[in-house]
Amino acid sequence: MIAAEPLLSVRNLRKFFPVFGKGFFQRRVGYVKAVDDISFDLMPGETLGLVGESGCGKTTTGRTILRALDPTDGEVFFRSNGETVDLAEIPNRQLKPLRPKMQMIFQDPFSSLNPRMTIGRIVGEPLVIHGMAKGSELTDRVAEMLVKVGLKPEHAIRYPHAFSGGQRQRAGIARSLIMHPSLIVADEAVSALDVSVQAQIINLLEDLQSEFQLTYIFIAHDLSVVKHICDRVAVMYAGKIVELAKTETLFADPKHPYTQALLSAVPDPDPDVKMNFALTGEVADPANLPPGCSFNPRCQYAQSRCTQSIPPLREIEPGRWVSCHLLDEPESPPSREDDASGPKPDND
Repeated sequence: MIAAEPLLSVRNLRKFFPVFGKGFFQRRVGYVKAVDDISFDLMPGETLGLVGESGCGKTTTGRTILRALDPTDGEVFFRSNGETVDLAEIPNRQLKPLRPKMQMIFQDPFSSLNPRMTIGRIVGEPLVIHGMAKGSELTDRVAEMLVKVGLKPEHAIRYPHAFSGGQRQRAGIARSLIMHPSLIVADEAVSALDVSVQAQIINLLEDLQSEFQLTYIFIAHDLSVVKHICDRVAVMYAGKIVELAKTETLFADPKHPYTQALLSAVPDPDPDVKMNFALTGEVADPANLPPGCSFNPRCQYAQSRCTQSIPPLREIEPGRWVSCHLLDEPESPPSREDDASGPKPDND
C-alpha cells in the first residue's frame, strides 16, 4: 500500500551545462539547459515513468536526483530512516551513508559491468565498499541475490563476457539490490535487450518491487513498456515536464500536443487502425531554446502567445498536471482521435 508521505520530492530541479566559445580564453557563451525547473513527488512503492525523445533530459534528471551529477539549482528531498534530507545540498561526504538506499540500473548491461571482475565480485562490491559484509557472509549474500534475479550461485565465478545480454542485466540488477535500497532509477533498463528478454526483465522488476518494497523511476522510450509497468508517467520535452498523470489517464486522454503526438506514433496491432502521427521537426536545442513554449515550432496548434511566454505546469484536475497555453481556453487541444489536419503553426 502506498504511504501518504513521499519518498522523494523534487522541487524546481535544474541542471545546466556551460557552453564555452572558441579561442584561448574559452569564455562561457551560454548553457545547455538539460533539466530546467522540474518538480514532482514520488510515493513509496510507486513506479514513475519518465518518457520523451532522445535529448529531452530524462537520463540527466535521474542522474542529478541521485547526485551522480551535481544540480545547478533546486531541491531533492529524500526520506531515509525516518528523516528527510536534501540531496541537492548535502556535501559529498554525507552522501555515502545514503548511497545504499538509492541505486541505479544502467542501460547497457555490458559496459556497466567491469570485464576484469567476476560476477560475484561485481555484485558484492557495494557491500565491500560500505563495509556491510565480508568473507563467508559476503559470499552467501551474493549467492542469495543471484538466485533472486534468476541466476545461479555458481555463476559468481564467471566473467561478464560469458553471459547473454539478459543475464548481464540480471547481474546489474543484483548489484543494485544487494544493499536493499528503497529507490531505484532504471535508465532504459530493457531497451538494449531482445523483446522476449525484455518481458522477462520487466516481470523480474515487478516481482522484486513487490518483494523488496522498491520505488522506481523508470526511464524509457518504449511507451508500451511504460504503460505496463508504471503507475504514473511524466512526459519530458526540452528539459521540462509537459504532462504528468496516472498511466491509464494519460494513455486514454493525453492533453498536451506533444503527448498526443508521442502516443499517436505507437504502433497498433490492428491493421484497420489508421496511424495519425503529426509530430515533425527536430527536438528543440537545449542550448538555444525557442522563445515561449519550447514545443511551439513543432506544434500544429501553436498560437502567438505560445511564442511569448512559457506555460506553467499546472494541475488541471486532481493528479493531472499539464504545461500548455491551449488549456487556458474552454476547449482543450483536439484529441488524438481527431483529424490531424488542423491549423498549422505560423512558423512552419
